[in-house]
Formats: sequence, structure tokens, C-alpha cells
Amino acid sequence: MSKKNQFTIAVYVENKFGVLTRVTSMFTRRGFNIDCLTVGETECPEYSRITITMSGDGYAKTQMINQLRKLFNVKKVEELEPETSVNRELALIKVKNDPATRQEIMSAVSIFRSSIIDYSPAALCIEITGDPSKIDAFIEIMKPFEIIEMCRTGILAIERGAGTLLNK
Repeated sequence: MSKKNQFTIAVYVENKFGVLTRVTSMFTRRGFNIDCLTVGETECPEYSRITITMSGDGYAKTQMINQLRKLFNVKKVEELEPETSVNRELALIKVKNDPATRQEIMSAVSIFRSSIIDYSPAALCIEITGDPSKIDAFIEIMKPFEIIEMCRTGILAIERGAGTLLNK
């Protein structure tokens, strides 16, 4: 059995109602799970970019890319290789604001180059961006301080250099 790897696919689609449903339904019909999905308007308002991260072998990757290319409303599909792209994630983490641990939390925030974006007597809300492994490490450090609430965006990825996926 081959080792399953995680890979990221960028999909440019027409910015129209129902397109995201068609894309995600294709994954469901094929029995593949999406690990992470982010969507947003591109530099061209008529297009949205869907960044999909999933796990699978080479066959799964090839099949998904080929099936995505066949969908109506899809302009361009490409795998984003880790060596030639930048991957980032955003997380907002609310932790208990305890005077006994506040300085330790603030030190971790500084070390991880994150920011406290909301401060109340009961809680600190922290914003952190970076590689998913950095986010995971920061969450592990915050667990002893009592995480009240947390949300993550999922991976965003873009190719390095001057080229754009849409114009290829």
C-alpha cells in the first residue's frame, strides 16, 4: 500500500452561485475527503479561487485534478508544490486571562510573532499566522492556559514568483 501524502490544489472558478457546491459534491461522489478548503475572490472579481488540501496517493491526486478540470465553471486547476509555493494559515485563539499566567502567554505570543487582538479581564484573543505546523505548535503551548475558543482558516497557498495561476 502506498503512503498517503497531503497535497494542495488551486482551483480558479467563475464567481457564481452554486460553483462551490458543484466542486465539493464531486469530492463526495468520488469518496474523497477534503482536509481543508478556503475560498475567496481573486484579483479578477469574476473569478474565485478555491484552495483545497487533501490526503491521498498519486492516483487520488491525478484523479481529482482531472475531474476538477472537467467541471463546468472551472477556469484552471493546478497542484501547488511545496517547493514552489507559500502556504499559510490563520488562527484566532481565545485563552483565559489569568494574572498568574498572563506574562507567560504574552511571552509565547511574542516568540511566535503573533498578536493579542482583544483584551478583556476574562480572556485574551490571539491572532497567529504561519505554516500549519507553527499553528499546531502554538496551540499545544496554549493548551495549559485554558483555550476557551479557537478557529482556523485552513491553508491558503500561492505560487512563488511573478506568475499567476489564472494567466497560465
